[in-house]
Amino acid sequence: MKRYWLLFSQTVTVLVAAWFVVATLQPTWLKRANTPSTVSFMQAKDDGQPGVAPGGSFRQAAQKAAPTVVSINVQQKSRGKSRRADPWFRFFEEPEDEAPSGGMGSGVIVSPEGYILTNHHVIEGAEAIEVNLNDGRRAMAKVIGTDPETDLALLKIELGQLPVIVLGQVDSLQVGDAVLAIGNPFGVGQTVTSGIVSALGRKQLGINTFENFIQTDAAINPGNSGGALVDANGALMGINTAIYSRSGGNMGIGFAVPVSTATQIMDSLIKDGKVTRGWIGVEPRPLNAELAESFGIAKDKSTGELPKGVLINGVLQNSPAAKAGLQPGDLILKVAGQGVGDVPDMLSRVAALKPGETAVILLQRHGQSMEVRVTPGTRPVRR
Repeated sequence: MKRYWLLFSQTVTVLVAAWFVVATLQPTWLKRANTPSTVSFMQAKDDGQPGVAPGGSFRQAAQKAAPTVVSINVQQKSRGKSRRADPWFRFFEEPEDEAPSGGMGSGVIVSPEGYILTNHHVIEGAEAIEVNLNDGRRAMAKVIGTDPETDLALLKIELGQLPVIVLGQVDSLQVGDAVLAIGNPFGVGQTVTSGIVSALGRKQLGINTFENFIQTDAAINPGNSGGALVDANGALMGINTAIYSRSGGNMGIGFAVPVSTATQIMDSLIKDGKVTRGWIGVEPRPLNAELAESFGIAKDKSTGELPKGVLINGVLQNSPAAKAGLQPGDLILKVAGQGVGDVPDMLSRVAALKPGETAVILLQRHGQSMEVRVTPGTRPVRR
């Protein structure tokens, strides 16, 4: 019995010693047997209903508007000096040294007949224009007309069952409203970015002759030009046209032509193939204290401020304004009954006049108000 007890104690001693050595030198050997075969993690609960967008999502607006936005590929004629030299870097197609034979932009399908709104600079000098739809279809486009002074153009494609965007009421748009910019930036494919309306009625930026831009911080990058700016319901509010950038990429300052302006231009292009505007032949200047003193324009006695109007700095010989008797130094206050606050206002008021139809201009001359009847001509087309 003593012999068995001695054998047992020696065996236990050896096993304990072995365990101690393994535990000291290779502890992972002992832990491996206790390692679980599965990993535990936390899974968020799906509290939403299938197909219902979560709160704050713009999914429905994007799904509604995105199919109506197309990609435009242009084969261009060789052009002269690039307008990209302008420090504003206004235009979104690829630089000419990177894409000398083609350009890229976006457009918006605005009618089931196949009419597409885009920017003039996207298709300027184009020999061939290919439109790529979001559903994979392609078609060659015909240019119905362009308007360089608002940087808009109208194309048409011959395809059936086209998705058509809903035109919004831009007058209801306010600063702070959520908007989406949809286009094809850098040719990577259709992209939707979100932001807010940063400002309305932006003018005197030197981008177009007639300006009334919607400003947004929704990311707009090269290739988005001509794409859609839509509200939270997916309705079209503007055509993305320009950015302010020192690097060429988005810096949070983008501009869109309001849909109200775009539809007016579209109607004229469909009807006449061009946009006809009124013209009287004057050189306007904004009124300031120095010019007011030079031309003897007195301040309003009740408010102590200068009259609200635009100064005529020059009158073109044999122009409608010259024939009507307008003179340098006249202060234009109203055109066809509408007030004139600045030079862009006056240009827009005169442009809205129908050539050949007499209109009344209210002006101030030597401190006296007077009305002049002017028969406007047709504004020369900008080249």
